Amino acid sequence: MQKTNLADLKKRLFALRDDITHQGKIPVTSERVNKTENESLDEDTQPLSEMTQVIASNRNRTRMAALDKIKAAIHKLEIAPDTFGLCTECGEDISQKRLELIPYVELCIDCQSEKDGARKSKVRKNLLDFEI
Repeated sequence: MQKTNLADLKKRLFALRDDITHQGKIPVTSERVNKTENESLDEDTQPLSEMTQVIASNRNRTRMAALDKIKAAIHKLEIAPDTFGLCTECGEDISQKRLELIPYVELCIDCQSEKDGARKSKVRKNLLDFEI
């Protein structure tokens, strides 16, 4: 991979890292704190509150997973730039377009397809898919 491409990918990784880091920061105002302290959780608001917490938790988990991958990609670029852009499974080059779209990607399209196919085959789509 050319040095200019690596430099562009590194800039993009830093921008993605900063973007995810700033998304997680939510300013807490005294009005917001007082509102949550004074809310009475009745039968209608409690499920909504729990659902909102679950959604926020899932979003945070997804952001943290992406942030970990981005940090690993930055580290790989700094430590071993010769291996950046190679699939961790087969060792083949990851396409330039794929790296431009997801600069922290670790697998080529073929290996990712195999991995996704194996995962999908284990997912039950219907109650009658598996016998008891």
